[in-house]
Amino acid sequence: MLQQLIGPVAGLLDKFIVDKDQKNALAHEIATMAEKNHQDLMIAQIAVNREEAKGNWFQSSWRPATAWVCVLGFAVNFLVSPLAVGLFGVEIPQADTGTMLPVLMGMLGLAGARTYERKHGIGK
Repeated sequence: MLQQLIGPVAGLLDKFIVDKDQKNALAHEIATMAEKNHQDLMIAQIAVNREEAKGNWFQSSWRPATAWVCVLGFAVNFLVSPLAVGLFGVEIPQADTGTMLPVLMGMLGLAGARTYERKHGIGK
């Protein structure tokens, strides 16, 4: 909307301002107003993002926490449970790897894709 107003306002400068340098300076100021506003909004968004990134451990670390839950589930299934049965005769319930495996593989696949992008200079 602001871009649509720039042309008519810049055209009005010819009628009211005689000094050519002052007119050009005002026309430039009007023309760059939208970009300045957009830049200010982006700077404000960066500040918000920075504050959100400072959040507590639970907010900023949900991916590693999810990976650790999957790793602990696999550790129970493949280390703790077999050792407990073999050494102590205690049967420990197995974690459901059918739901953990797709989550873990998805996370590892995305991490692998991101590593590939960085190595080949594709990602930002």
